Amino acid sequence: MRTTTRGVLAALTLPPLLAGCFAASGPDSAAGQGSGADGAKRLRVALAVPPVQALSPYSNDATVLSKLSVAEGLTALGADGTAKAALATSWKRADATTWTFELRKASFQDGTEVTPAAVVNALDHAGAAKTRPRVLSDVTLTAKAEGASTVRITTGVADPVLPLRLASPALGILAAGAYAKDGSVDPAGNGTGPFEITKLTGTSKATLRRFDGYWGGQAKAPGIDVSWIADGTARANALRAGDVDIAEWIPTSQAKLLDAKTRHEVPSVRTDSLVLNTASGVFTDAPLRAAAREAVDGPALVGSVFGGYADAPKGLFGPGIPWAAGDRTAVTGRAGAASATEVRSATKGKTLRLATYTNRSELPEAATVLQQQLEKAGFTVKQDVREYTQMEADLLAGKYDALVFSRVTLLDTGDAVSYLASDFTSKGVYNIAGLKDPAVDRAIAAAAEEGDTERRRQKTMAAEAAVLRTDAVVPLVHEKVVQGIATGVEGVLLDPRERSLIDADTRLR
Repeated sequence: MRTTTRGVLAALTLPPLLAGCFAASGPDSAAGQGSGADGAKRLRVALAVPPVQALSPYSNDATVLSKLSVAEGLTALGADGTAKAALATSWKRADATTWTFELRKASFQDGTEVTPAAVVNALDHAGAAKTRPRVLSDVTLTAKAEGASTVRITTGVADPVLPLRLASPALGILAAGAYAKDGSVDPAGNGTGPFEITKLTGTSKATLRRFDGYWGGQAKAPGIDVSWIADGTARANALRAGDVDIAEWIPTSQAKLLDAKTRHEVPSVRTDSLVLNTASGVFTDAPLRAAAREAVDGPALVGSVFGGYADAPKGLFGPGIPWAAGDRTAVTGRAGAASATEVRSATKGKTLRLATYTNRSELPEAATVLQQQLEKAGFTVKQDVREYTQMEADLLAGKYDALVFSRVTLLDTGDAVSYLASDFTSKGVYNIAGLKDPAVDRAIAAAAEEGDTERRRQKTMAAEAAVLRTDAVVPLVHEKVVQGIATGVEGVLLDPRERSLIDADTRLR
């Protein structure tokens, strides 16, 4: 079996789940192991996290659109972390806030052409979304069509990493027909990638077929049959039984039970943390947050919960980001930790609501270990463990005191600053911790404004230290992702940023 690490092309919304089906627009094989007219077989894929917003790019579902090569942005994120050509063939910076992008000749899956006006329309809708995509947490974009093939984009403030930002799955360019007046977005038949969605069955299945008009050439697989299987053991069993060809996120407890030829360990930029709600409840008190931080033993989870498929915590950014260690800044100015007696007195028997989700099977087990550690520190703890789609809105509404959370830190832009801005600034759209700290805002803003690569990294790590000083988040482990791939599959994308999985070259022999 041959795999690659080619990097190609998240966002979040709060409205209720939009269930339903896309109308099929052509013959597809959604059951069994169908094949195309050329005899090539369809790919069967098991994904872990069911759709939150019917595959809207303005939700976490955006990653699905990139993993399955449905939608593309103006740029793509290369394996080396730099921006590379996608729907735009080239770009240049006119001044601190203005860039121009030259478009390639390409078509949408509905048959219309990718024009500057279509690109402007897509970016305008992203900027006007009811809940802005995480990638736009710290910047506003104004796009304008110029001539037959040029788009001019102006940012509200200087944005040295705009080409990286435009590679975000949340900023995929869709045809005009994708955007409804009520703000909903339907990617079915409206992307530009080598595969188009023909049917979505609620939160359980999707059917895709090859888009023969793809500018990059015809895909080698005639289509993809997707199943969302939230239980990790069930995903591993489906791979072992031959029911799927690719199963993402194999639990560490199952990894060593797979045949070595089907088990693929991927260095990841994913960090698992204990996120504390600083806006309401128990952890508005800094000494109580410090007590939780001192009680938690992240390194103990590496062997006990993750079976060695993780590294001990170094900070928000782990060994998957090689430059982080060299520029890491010492954390100073933390609050002193309350003693167990002081914790019991301060909480007065109030129950600490500890949440996590089942889509990553290690997290509930980690939550149980953390509950024991927190209880030794004087807290009274009750767990709430559900599937992520059932609790996302509650997390953002601050209905929990603490969350055991797994986050791909470079998912949105490939730039660490954007992650910090969305998750920890006062106006961040994914600020689950509810953190509003002026020193943190200033440190992140300073990093965002820096155009020199080395100085930007240094300021990023200074911002990391500013966040950690607040004890709003306690890093636990840096994960190693295990992907399950059947021996007959070629060309699967082993992506540390977890944006990519299947592209035009992926096929089943």
